[in-house]
Amino acid sequence: MKNLEFGIYTLSELMEDPIGKKTVSPGERLDQIVEMAAYADKLGLDLFGVGEHHRLDYAVSSPQVVLSAIAQKTENIRLTALTSLLNTSDPVRLFEDFSTLDLLSKGRIEFTAGRGAFVESFPLFGYNEHYYDELFEEHLQLFIQLNHSETVSWNGTFRPGLENAEIAPRPFQKKLPVSIGVGGTIESAIRAGKYNCDLTVVMIGGVAKKYQSLVQAYKNSYTGSQPFIAISGHAFIRETEKELEEEFYQYYSNYWKHLTRQGIGGSMGAARSDLEYLTSKESTLFVGTPKQIIEKIMYQYELFGHHRFNGQVDFGGQSAESVKKTIELLATKVKPQINK
Repeated sequence: MKNLEFGIYTLSELMEDPIGKKTVSPGERLDQIVEMAAYADKLGLDLFGVGEHHRLDYAVSSPQVVLSAIAQKTENIRLTALTSLLNTSDPVRLFEDFSTLDLLSKGRIEFTAGRGAFVESFPLFGYNEHYYDELFEEHLQLFIQLNHSETVSWNGTFRPGLENAEIAPRPFQKKLPVSIGVGGTIESAIRAGKYNCDLTVVMIGGVAKKYQSLVQAYKNSYTGSQPFIAISGHAFIRETEKELEEEFYQYYSNYWKHLTRQGIGGSMGAARSDLEYLTSKESTLFVGTPKQIIEKIMYQYELFGHHRFNGQVDFGGQSAESVKKTIELLATKVKPQINK
């Protein structure tokens, strides 16, 4: 087993802290996110990601701008959006933005494309939701071509064509690493393999083993030299089970109550009595003591053979202090023990 990479990410929700009873402003939330990234960089984590949403209950609508600020406050950690909404964004503009970020960060940028759970971006940017999947496919094809060539000629269905267009600037790296974020659709995993992209699996509930077929479908369709797999999910780590019992349920319940109010599926909250299962190795949630998290990740490595773990560490309205506890334990207790 080669060293496993460890990353964290935020979706930048704006909600009340159920323990501290405080809701931060969007500006305060952005400050927290920049500080969170700097803290992760200081502790030696490998990746920091921010989500993209176009709603008043999220603080980040432009990951590129936020990552630019983070790039100036960090030195080593790699940066990405988890994920960029490629179906409702112009691929040329996105590529130029991320290439610029790569130059500013001296080669620390990755591009992670996703389709998103919300659909507000379609009317907002003038796209037809009816072509949800077709837009993603075409924009992905163009983005990959932009990544490979300085001058591009291209014709598609949804965007004006390009004729010997100069694509500038070029990234600091030879090419931007491109990953596709997948929630649970095997067809999306197969697409990632078909285009020789990396795969970022976001597990949102149930048992980890149910994602095994998705990862295998990606590996079977991949035709490049080396597939790369990242496994992602909610992460909440504490030194003792007593702390978990006192804190985790309040944040996780708050998170799902918020999503349910926004019409995103039914409630997937957890009862306090579920903690024994949630901390077990079979659960997709990375909830537990450092020892339990290590057991989960090693179990999943047997299932997936993945290369990176990503933890969504600040769900449910947590304070900056609460989030830092998880980041510190992940960086100082979990990562070194797994890679020992």
